Amino acid sequence: MKRLLACSALGAILAACSPSSETDAPEAEAPIVEDTAAVETGDGLLMPLPTTSPEITEDDLRVRIATLADDTFEGRGPGSVAGEAAADWIAAEMERIGLVPANDGSWYQTVEMVNQTVDEEQSSLTISSSADAAPFEIGSDAVIWSKRQREMDISFEDSEVVFVGYGAVAPEYGWNDYEGLDVEGKTVIILVNDPGFATQDPDLFNGNAMTYYGRWTYKFEEAARQGATAAIIVHQTEPAAYGWDVVANSWTGAQADLVYADGGESRAMMEGWITEDVARALFAEAGLSFDDLYAAAAEPGFSYVDLGDLTASGRIVQTVEYAESRNVLGMIEGTEAPDEFVLFTAHWDHLGNAADPNDPNFSFASEDTIYNGAVDNATGSAGLLDIAEAMVAEAPRRSVLFAAVTLEESGLLGSAYMAENEVIDSHQIVAGINMDGMLPTGPTHDMVVVGYGASELEDILTDVLEADGRVVRPDPLPQNGYFYRSDHVSYAKIGIPMLYADGGDDMVEGGRPAGTAAAAEYTALRYHKPQDEYNPNWDLSGMQQNISALYEVGRRIAQSDEWPTWYEGNEFEAIRQEDLAANAQ
Repeated sequence: MKRLLACSALGAILAACSPSSETDAPEAEAPIVEDTAAVETGDGLLMPLPTTSPEITEDDLRVRIATLADDTFEGRGPGSVAGEAAADWIAAEMERIGLVPANDGSWYQTVEMVNQTVDEEQSSLTISSSADAAPFEIGSDAVIWSKRQREMDISFEDSEVVFVGYGAVAPEYGWNDYEGLDVEGKTVIILVNDPGFATQDPDLFNGNAMTYYGRWTYKFEEAARQGATAAIIVHQTEPAAYGWDVVANSWTGAQADLVYADGGESRAMMEGWITEDVARALFAEAGLSFDDLYAAAAEPGFSYVDLGDLTASGRIVQTVEYAESRNVLGMIEGTEAPDEFVLFTAHWDHLGNAADPNDPNFSFASEDTIYNGAVDNATGSAGLLDIAEAMVAEAPRRSVLFAAVTLEESGLLGSAYMAENEVIDSHQIVAGINMDGMLPTGPTHDMVVVGYGASELEDILTDVLEADGRVVRPDPLPQNGYFYRSDHVSYAKIGIPMLYADGGDDMVEGGRPAGTAAAAEYTALRYHKPQDEYNPNWDLSGMQQNISALYEVGRRIAQSDEWPTWYEGNEFEAIRQEDLAANAQ
């Protein structure tokens, strides 16, 4: 990885470099940009601000992606000195291009958070019928953690183990995997995704398309509501849509979360994942067939299965550090309807640095430990800034809010915090557009709408693309649940119509085989890995094309007096209508 210093090629705009010893972030009330040259980063280096144009261009996207994905920000870990410096850089860019602070005169919305780090040497999980069984190997067999924030040493012994299928309580589908089961004191084993995916039955849940009940976040939340001592999900690559390495990389090291009012006491003592091979061995030890129970769990009427003499014992030894991260919020005030807003969002955070920079053995020359997140999500953050700069020149009729949110990688926490602690009342937000993980590919004939069939924003996008000879394409992988895996869902939950569209897979050069191969290569080799780095040889023409299309969708809404809404029957439609009706009185 190339470490960008203030005097590198990207920093050539600076005539001289004189790093300061001061590493604290600037006060929110202080000017962010003093000479429009650079922002001081956490280690005293200077990160230059680029020279850009009001048009959406490949060059502008390139310099912003390269900067945000640079080693200087050490993987943009929320709450870390280097990570929060990336938020400062984004705020400085917002100021430079002409936005104004959107949170009562501040660029920032403070998000109180914790970093919980499991001591893997002292922590363990054992599930077996033998008292002499060895614990699972953390990282290769299992990953474990706790959401409890006030306990440093958490343990349980001889907890009964129960297989609860998909761990879903879904009354609208007539489904309850916990029916008749008291799980207090027990450990539950849960499958990822939901029954519709397993059976491909279009009438079961949402057929092949994942519902919220299929998300791991829901499964841990439901297990806690049921009173489980521990909740363990079985990882399977196809229904999870990512390999075990993604689980291991994402759930080891410091884990960020919001500060819970109850300190996390309502959560299970332990949460975690085990590999499919481990699960198969456990079921066999209990005299059961994993394949048979996997099939049974997807059938209506499934009832939980006690795993015989298996018991679980676990311990979490952790450190808990309280910290703060920040959502970065800038806006353009509308010329005619300033109290009506169009929302653009992208998350600025990534997975940070797996090594401790305070360790005397730490060196950038050593093995790569920085999760730069060039695609995920320096691309979306760069697109947010490019759209903002173009929109300033547009002088829109309605106000436009640009939110670069934090803690997405920890479960969409920054956007959830923003949705729960509204800077702008939800009924004032007309609609929103989210950008996340945009692949650097050439032009395509299409754009994919994740969660296709949701709202009238898709009609606007269809018109925009038709003018350019392109088409909207439904999400080709609805079973992966991408609609529930990015920040737009936090706003959808409070009723705001949201569009999450990305580059298509029907490439101008190479067609769908080329597009599919590019996506597969990224998922297999770079997603949530240190290899997700900026490459100066990237072709950003397709990204420029797609960001321009999203800009045009937002521009049309910002210049109109129409209120796009969810399609009839959408799960968020009733929330929106109730919100608008309540505030019309």
